[in-house]
Amino acid sequence: MVLENLGERLREGLKKIARSMVVDEAAINNLIKDIQRALLQADVDVSLVLEITKKIKDRAMKEKDVKGLDLRERIVNIVYNELVTFLGDERSEIIIEKKKPFKIMMVGVYGAGKTTTIGKLAKFYQKRGYKVAAVGLDVHRPAAPDQLKQICDSIKIPAYIDKEEKNALRIYKKYEKEFSKYDILIIDTAGRHGLDQELVQEIKEISDGIKPDEKILVVSADIGQAAQKLARGFHDACGVTGIIITKLDGTARGGGALSGAAASGARVKFIGVGEKVDDLEPFNPEGFVGRILGMGDIEALLEKAKEAMDEEKAGDISKRLLEGDFNLVDLYEQMEAMNKMGPLNKIIEMVPGFGQIKLPKEALKVQEGKLEKWREAMNSMTKSELENPDVLDGSRIQRVAKGSGVTGADIREMIKQYRMSKKMMRMMKGKDPEKLIKKFQSKMGKGIGM
Repeated sequence: MVLENLGERLREGLKKIARSMVVDEAAINNLIKDIQRALLQADVDVSLVLEITKKIKDRAMKEKDVKGLDLRERIVNIVYNELVTFLGDERSEIIIEKKKPFKIMMVGVYGAGKTTTIGKLAKFYQKRGYKVAAVGLDVHRPAAPDQLKQICDSIKIPAYIDKEEKNALRIYKKYEKEFSKYDILIIDTAGRHGLDQELVQEIKEISDGIKPDEKILVVSADIGQAAQKLARGFHDACGVTGIIITKLDGTARGGGALSGAAASGARVKFIGVGEKVDDLEPFNPEGFVGRILGMGDIEALLEKAKEAMDEEKAGDISKRLLEGDFNLVDLYEQMEAMNKMGPLNKIIEMVPGFGQIKLPKEALKVQEGKLEKWREAMNSMTKSELENPDVLDGSRIQRVAKGSGVTGADIREMIKQYRMSKKMMRMMKGKDPEKLIKKFQSKMGKGIGM
C-alpha cells in the first residue's frame, strides 16, 4: 500500500478517539500528538505538520456539532478534510484539448524516473482511446533515446528519436509533420543532477520552440522534503503546469515528497504506485486520504473496473449476479477483470472499510494463488461445464484436474464457493436495493467504523 506506515499510524490515533469514554481536550491533544508523530515519521516538514495539526485542533475544539455526526465522527471528519486540503484539496487533471497533437512536455532531474513515467502516461491515455506518440529530446544522456524507444515498443506506440543529432529542437522539427497524426504527443527532455541555470535555459528554449500545452515535472518520492524546493524551483523558473510523483509505493519519505510538492504551488496530477506500466494513478486528494484512513477510494476502484471490463458486459454480468443467475463463465470473466485491475492488496485498499482491516500479506498471497488455480481449472473445462457447473461429477473433476495441473480438492473448493455465492445472491434477491444502498452509505458515513 502507498504510505502504508503513515496510514496505520493515523488509523491507530483515530481508533483511540473512537474507544475513548470521554472526548475532551486531553483526548484531542493525544490525537494531535499521534498525528504529528505519524506525519513526521513519513518525512513531512515540521512547519507543515505544525500548521495542519493546529488547524485540526482549532476546529475540533471550536466547531459546533454537525447534524448526523457525533463528536467522535466529527473529529474523524475534520482530520479527513484537513488532510485533503493539505494535499491540494481538489483533483487537478490534465484536460486533453481537441487539437492535434496535444503536447505534454516532461521535465525533471536525473533519477526521477522521467522516461519510465512517459511510458506509463502514454499507456494511461492509450487505454482511454487516444492515439499517442513520444519524441525523445534528451540529447545529453547517450542511453536516453534507446530507453525511450524500448519503453514505447513495449506498449506499441511510436517513439521519434535521433541518436546522432545533438540539437533537441532540430529533432523535433525533423519529425514535426508526422505529429499531426496523433492526439497526444509526449516529449522527453534532458535532465541534470539538480536544477541549474543550464537546465532551466534548455527547457525554456525547447518550450518556446515547441509550445507545449502542459509542462509536467517528474519528482521521485524518495527525495522527501526536498521535493518542495525542487518543485518550487521548476515552477518559478519554467512555469510547470503539474507534477507527477514517482516511486510513491516504495519509500517512507513519500509523505514529505507529496506534501512538499503540494505546498510548492504546482499541482500534483498523477502518482506512480508501482513498477508496472499500469501503475500510474490520477492524484485525487480525497480518494488518496480516504485510502490512507481506511475509508476506501470508490472513484479509483470504478476507474480500474472500467479499464478492466467492457462497460456493457460488466453491467450484464452484474445484473445476472444480482439475480443469482450466473455460471462459471460469468465468474471467470469477473476474475479476469479483477486480474487486470491489479494485485489484490491494491484493490482491497480501495474498498470502503477494507483498508482498515489488517489482512496479513501471506493471506492475500494465498487468496491470489487460489484465484490463479481456479482460472487454470476453468481453462480446462468444456463450454457446457462452465455454463452448468452442476454436471461436474467426480470423473469430470478428475479430468479437469489432470488437464489443468490443479488438484481435485482445489476444483471442489471452487465449486463449493460458486454454489455458496449463488445461494447468497438468491437469498438477497427481492430485497429493496435502495434500502441496501442507504444502509451501506450510512456505514460508510461512520468513517473508520466507529
